[in-house]
Amino acid sequence: MPFRAIRDPLLPPLVAFAAGIALAHFVWFGFRETIAAGAALAGLAMLAWRRSRVLGYAAALLALIFAGVLTALLHQPRRIPKIDSGSEETVLLSGCVTEPPEFYEGRDQFTVDLAPHARARVTLHLRDGENPPALAYGQQVEFAARVRGIHNFRNPGAFDFSAWSAERDIYWNALMHTGGTVTVLPKRCGSALMRMVYGARTAALRRIEKLYAGDSYAIGMMQGLLVGDSTKIEKVWTEDFRRTGTFHTLVVSGLHVSVLAGFLLVLLRICAIGEIPALAVTCALTWFYALMTGWHAPAIRAAGGLSLYMLARFMYRRGRVLNLLAAVAFAYLLLDPAGLLEASFQLTFLSVAAIGAMAAPLLEATSRPFALAARDLEDEGKDPRLDPKQAAWRTEMRLLAETTTYWTRLPEKWILRAIAAGARLTLYAYDSMVISTVVQVGVALPMAVYFHRISLSGLSANILIVPLLALAMPVGFLALFTGWRLFAAPAEFLLTISRQVASWHARLEPSLRVPDPPLWLSIASVAALLALAFSMRRRALLRWPALAAVLGLFAILLFYPFAPRTDAGVLELSAIDVGQGDSLLVAFPKGPLMLVDGGGFPSFGGKPRKSKIDTGEDVVSPWLWTREIRRIDVVVATHGHEDHTGGLAAIIDNFHPAELWIGAHPRSAVYDALEAHARANGARVIERKAGDKIDIGGAEIRVLAPAADYVPDDQPGNNDSLVLRIHYGQKTFLLEGDAEAPAEERMLADGTLGPTDVLKVGHHGSRTSSTNPFLDIVQPKVAVISDGIDNLFHHPHQQALDRLAAHRARILRTDKLGLITVRTDGRRIWIEDWADDMQPYLLAAPRL
Repeated sequence: MPFRAIRDPLLPPLVAFAAGIALAHFVWFGFRETIAAGAALAGLAMLAWRRSRVLGYAAALLALIFAGVLTALLHQPRRIPKIDSGSEETVLLSGCVTEPPEFYEGRDQFTVDLAPHARARVTLHLRDGENPPALAYGQQVEFAARVRGIHNFRNPGAFDFSAWSAERDIYWNALMHTGGTVTVLPKRCGSALMRMVYGARTAALRRIEKLYAGDSYAIGMMQGLLVGDSTKIEKVWTEDFRRTGTFHTLVVSGLHVSVLAGFLLVLLRICAIGEIPALAVTCALTWFYALMTGWHAPAIRAAGGLSLYMLARFMYRRGRVLNLLAAVAFAYLLLDPAGLLEASFQLTFLSVAAIGAMAAPLLEATSRPFALAARDLEDEGKDPRLDPKQAAWRTEMRLLAETTTYWTRLPEKWILRAIAAGARLTLYAYDSMVISTVVQVGVALPMAVYFHRISLSGLSANILIVPLLALAMPVGFLALFTGWRLFAAPAEFLLTISRQVASWHARLEPSLRVPDPPLWLSIASVAALLALAFSMRRRALLRWPALAAVLGLFAILLFYPFAPRTDAGVLELSAIDVGQGDSLLVAFPKGPLMLVDGGGFPSFGGKPRKSKIDTGEDVVSPWLWTREIRRIDVVVATHGHEDHTGGLAAIIDNFHPAELWIGAHPRSAVYDALEAHARANGARVIERKAGDKIDIGGAEIRVLAPAADYVPDDQPGNNDSLVLRIHYGQKTFLLEGDAEAPAEERMLADGTLGPTDVLKVGHHGSRTSSTNPFLDIVQPKVAVISDGIDNLFHHPHQQALDRLAAHRARILRTDKLGLITVRTDGRRIWIEDWADDMQPYLLAAPRL
């Protein structure tokens, strides 16, 4: 195929190059072999080009595939550096501050270069009323801290946080003692450019705090909107934007860079600066802005796109959307091939590609002619040069203006201009709806895969929120530049209106979350979208069948008529890796599902620990979605501690349980909020107590604790825990929650305990649980302990481990193995764990 015959000539090379990067991720390639194969294909392409351009072009694309493989090999992760210290050992560290402090409630965080390409994220917990240390980029500091490696939650489907951090050269978390000190050394470090960039960033953040003093919502949201700093944004503030698919308007992205670029261009042109110089200045400032806002990939890609557009304008060439997109993507992947597999890159590329490949041709054929015809309606001499339909439409507009003038006696010129403005506004709404619909459908698959969301209300929410915040940004920038409240107030007003629009749409948005789609559905969706994009430009006959296929597959993805991946006739217990907390999935033989606790973060001194991570939303739910689970039948809150209940609100929202089981408990804000949340979602709240017997899904559950006459203390405690015994066939599972010695003694006194095959060990294997009298009766064959790596409580305690070992129990720990799954058909038991890549093995203990 001749190169000039391709409408967007950079697209096929980009696809070939990206295919090579993706191939290198899944298949092993040798470095020398890759170079040899790529060079041979490049030589073949040059030799074949003269005889057959089709063969030469095909060989060139194959050579680009190997070029992509080679690029991925050249950017392989570095060897992970090591620090010779234990997780509980305090060491003296020194390094260069490369990211200034981010102050959260009660703690200060900053990033330090300990060595070239080896950084640590430092956390300093502050006493009440204590001010964080005044640190800035480029300071050499010294401090004492405990150093720990960065770990993932080890469940299938979990976000690879350690790899994400390693790409940014961050390999450790350094934890300083409360009240620790940071010594600033006289030596300076870092680059002068980055000192200037971070200085501008700090000044912008402080100015926003001054402009919106006393309004934490306005401060946090405007800092995120204008400067890309999300440290002061509460997750609850952004939930409505997430649900309606408009969250992209709040974080610094290509939209923000484009708005800033447009604002600067208009300002410079008003100042009588020529187009090319104005573009050059705008381009330089957008690159500076991308640096100042954190050098995020979307901002980099937008700045790169603007640079290419400026170059095209300098050469007096008309840029094509898909060609420009391909050029930006090509340059970006050359520098960061790993970005190909990131959600940010894929969503950006697919959004713009959908607009260029599908929305643009559709608008060109529908609204574009009328938009052109709406210009200069008063100029009748323009009509003969237009298409007959355009000329007829202009005539009808003039007739409408004459009729309106006759009845209202207003000047016809005013009426004609009002009609033209109304027509342009209507066409804008139509264009926005088309673009929003095309983008929503185009990115539905990656949104389902990465975020398990498909927004329906986003079709109209984006039409309203995007222009509101696009207007708020330049007004906010003016407030930043001038420091005037005159501009800050309208920017805040536009932000408030946007929040109300998102809130209104969120109330209409159906609460649907989408599990991981089957492979065949993903492949079919991609193929249908490609067929539709192709038919929009070349094959009209394929257009309607392709559109029907796209919409049909979109409906399947949205409504997801697939059964969860569970085994019929098998009882399953999975201990999910939620760190130092508990979350268990129980799948019953006939299909019902029960989730016992939702993980969370332990509180200290009775104060709940705030975190950017919601274990229910960010840890438990993604694993459940990999199992194609969309609904949980029963959710159990064993007791009121945050490391068990912290994630349950998100679980209730995402999986709509029919019932929430609770035990005897003191009245507390945690339980009150959880019960209210469950009832608001249509779940029945049932208080369970010892003696209850429930037949569910072919198995039997007996509640062993708390006793019917149990009186809880004033505060939630471990011995409030619901203890459940599940019996199926010849096998028994015992789930203890956080039950300690007093609860175990009461169950022994009641005579409700007996031999157990699988024990979920109480209180994460603490010294105060799993007492010898208890184990003498229970005699567990398998002991599952849910605990966090290097946790501050030193769970599991060695005494508890020794007692379990003395009773010949096989000990399985989530801190060592990650996700642990135990299955039984009522006769045999199988065990799987994440550390063994979830390969099942049969527990071969003779007693089974």
